[in-house]
Order: sequence, then C-alpha cells, then structure tokens
Amino acid sequence: MTSEQPTLLSPRVLLPFALVTLIWGSTWIVIKGQLGIVPPSWSVTYRFAVAAIAMFAFAMARRERLWLEPRAMAFAAGLGIAQFALNFNFVYRAEQHITSGLVAVLFALLIVPNTLLGRAFLKTPLEGRFLAGAGIAIVGVGLMILQEYRAAALGADEVLLGTALTLAGVMSASTSNVMQGTRMARAQSMVAMIAWAMLFGALADGAFAWITTGPPVIERTAAYIGGVLYLGIIASAVTFPLYFNVIRAVGPGQAAWSSVLIPIIAMGFSTAFEDYRWATLSVAGGVVALIGLAIAVAKRPERPSVSGNMISLPVQRENELP
Repeated sequence: MTSEQPTLLSPRVLLPFALVTLIWGSTWIVIKGQLGIVPPSWSVTYRFAVAAIAMFAFAMARRERLWLEPRAMAFAAGLGIAQFALNFNFVYRAEQHITSGLVAVLFALLIVPNTLLGRAFLKTPLEGRFLAGAGIAIVGVGLMILQEYRAAALGADEVLLGTALTLAGVMSASTSNVMQGTRMARAQSMVAMIAWAMLFGALADGAFAWITTGPPVIERTAAYIGGVLYLGIIASAVTFPLYFNVIRAVGPGQAAWSSVLIPIIAMGFSTAFEDYRWATLSVAGGVVALIGLAIAVAKRPERPSVSGNMISLPVQRENELP
C-alpha cells in the first residue's frame, strides 16, 4: 500500500509548520528585550542552556537513549555550532546595527540557500512550480527589504554590517537545515540529537561570550528572565524538533517557506504591540510573497494515463517519516 508524498499542505506537515512559523514570528519582539544590559552572546548562551535542559528532560521523560555513538556525537556538535551558536550570534549582533524588522525580512532569503544546498547535497527534486513560486516570493521579500531599509534611516556602514551579519546567520542556519536531511541525522533519535546539539551550541556560545565580553552578565528583571525562558523553551525546545521533522518530511527548500512567512507575522505582532504601521511596499511585498507561496505549494491535479481501453493512474512512491 502506498501513501502520498507529503507536502506543506499535508496535515501532519502543515500543523507543525504553522505552529513553528507562528512562534518564531513572535520571537523578534522578544529578542529586542534581550539586547541592552546583557551582551548578545550571553543572551544566546542562556537561551540554549535553558533549551538543552528542557530537551534532555524531555528525552528522559520519553526514556530515550541519550548517549550517541562518537560519529553521531561529532555530528551533533557540528549541528549545534552551526545552528545554535553561529546562527544566533550573527542574528543577535545584526540587531545591534539594523532594525529587527530588517533582520527578519533578510532572513526570508533562507529559501535560496536551502533550495540550492538541498539540491546539491540531498538531491531534493525541484519542480518548476516551486521555483516559480520561490522566485515570485523573493520579489515580495525584496519589496519588504526596501521598505525596512527606507524606514530604518540608518547610515550605510551600519546597514552593510547588519546585512552581512544577517546573511552569515542565514548561511549558518541553512547549513544546519541541510544537515538535518542527511542519513546520519535520520539514523539518530531526533530528541537526543537536538538535546546534545543544543548543549554543544550553548557551550560554544558561553566560551565565545566569555572570551569576547568577559564573565557572565544577567539582567535580574522579570521581562528579561521571562524572555530567556520563552526563547529557550517555547521558541527552541518546542519548535526545533518540529521544524527539523518538517525538513525531513519535505526537504529544506519547502521548510524554508517558514522564513518567508515569519517577517509578515512579525510585522503583525509589531502592529499589535509596537504600533507598527504598514507601508505600501510592506503590504505589496507581503501579498506578492504569499502569492509565491500559493503557487509553490499548490497541488498539481493528476492526469490519468490512457492506454487502449485501460486507464491507469500514476502511483506515487511511498514516503516513510523517520
């Protein structure tokens, strides 16, 4: 018996995809509250220390085998450094130079390296419909980037540095996304591997923070501590297993549509809590991006093949999620 190849519209993919996208769309406002008294690298360290503790607790509650073989442990270390150290240090530092809105919109470009690297290393099939939709969405993202750039009213040097840091974060995130689609990743317990990856990432974050900024600094306020807990537990321990399962199901290219939707959601949160006002370019960019998404994920109707008096329907390969 065969089952359909899952897409973003498959319920078992769409529900976690939507949840992750909604939660990550809310994090940009919370991250802003993490910048100030505490150096960014220490805020990142606290976030993933909390996330690692939560993931190990979850693994133990599930009676998971925690220890990984040496090759898998090295893989988890590489994954953790790329996703939970480099990526987030780049992003947090970028927000010191450009607005969180511009960082969020620039991160929507994740769909480009995810698609190309997924094709190069995972042999992910690319359909013309997906490429057309992605191209249209990138035009929409470009309009939003233009609007955020104009609204920021920052110096050219600040914009260039912030953009460079954000794109470095995009490449780090894309590397870890593609790693999640490899056979090595699929052979491991998702929960145990992410727990170790978060621990290695937190250790790398802490080492980098101490070397570059000195001993730990903490802001003893309810807003800051609450932000760390939200980012560590809800926006990391809950979301990353869901997101990595989406990658395993549909590939890094399709999963990266989350990064296209996140800035639109982030602007919605900003409208509700920060009195953000949508400009014409923001609206146009969001609409164009959504049109691109609709084109990319629209299911093509199957056409029966006719041979003589016999009609045969195409059979799709069975896809088994790990």
